[in-house]
Amino acid sequence: MAFPVTRLRRLRKNQIIRDMVTETRLSVENLVMPLFVCPSTKVKNPILSMPGNYQLSVDLIVEECKKLVDKGIKSVLLFGIPEEKDEDGTVATHDDSIVQRAVKAIKKEISDIYIIADVCNCEYTVHGHCGTIVDGDVHNDKTISTLVAQALSFARVGTDMIAPSDMMDGRVGEIRKGLDANGFYNMPIMAYSAKYASAFYGPFRDAAESAPKFGNRNTYQMNPANSDEALREIEADIEEGADIVMVKPALSYLDIIRRCRETFNIPLAAYNVSGEFSMVKAAAEKGWIDEKRIVMEMLTSIKRAGADIIITYFAADAADYIN
Repeated sequence: MAFPVTRLRRLRKNQIIRDMVTETRLSVENLVMPLFVCPSTKVKNPILSMPGNYQLSVDLIVEECKKLVDKGIKSVLLFGIPEEKDEDGTVATHDDSIVQRAVKAIKKEISDIYIIADVCNCEYTVHGHCGTIVDGDVHNDKTISTLVAQALSFARVGTDMIAPSDMMDGRVGEIRKGLDANGFYNMPIMAYSAKYASAFYGPFRDAAESAPKFGNRNTYQMNPANSDEALREIEADIEEGADIVMVKPALSYLDIIRRCRETFNIPLAAYNVSGEFSMVKAAAEKGWIDEKRIVMEMLTSIKRAGADIIITYFAADAADYIN
């Protein structure tokens, strides 16, 4: 029926009725906080392009995780800044590597936390690319062997979930085979399935010290203009054994999140990336926006588009807003 019989404002009259008919609800259980772990002790290096975020040594990562759990954020995604780098990222495949040390320390101190380890090589290679370079480009199959070794090491030290973010073809299947063959058949894989070659990653590369020393990542990350290709990538990862798929970035790719939600019956994550975070922080510092309202609107839009899990640098702030 049309106006005047139908008046949609009736259900907006006050906060009680607005809450009753709210369609999308954001909760702390939806949120994952990314953290950056670095060597030494008592280190808290500010990430200048990501206000409020730090490179933290293992001891301080543990303390940060305790604070997050107290806020209700019980899942973290770990990235590592190693003591040394090499040509193919093998420095990250040892059980005493930086992220592995952090996992063991966190698990020793905190029982009710879920640790996701990013599986990639860009933080660990001297050239900043996500794998082994052959003839000026990342070699897909040589890179996969390093990723499998890295995933197995994370599994051995007690990581709860691994998240391959490299965008190599076939890596989910090979990691799944490697995990299963070594008895880690219960280890879930959250695949960065539709990861675009985005300009929104800039601040992250400061945080993880992972900017490419030459070229770009266009030969392995996705073309921002493509939508159908995202569904092909997601479908391939599901067939290879991914338990959760991800779209990254989130805000400029809400259409991809929605298409994935409508096409596949599988848990879906979205990464609210560093550039999206830093733009809000910069505008808020200048007094141009209401940061709390913007953050909640952004995260709700990601959830509304269809994401079950939201990885965001706003996780701790959002927990305060929600609670």
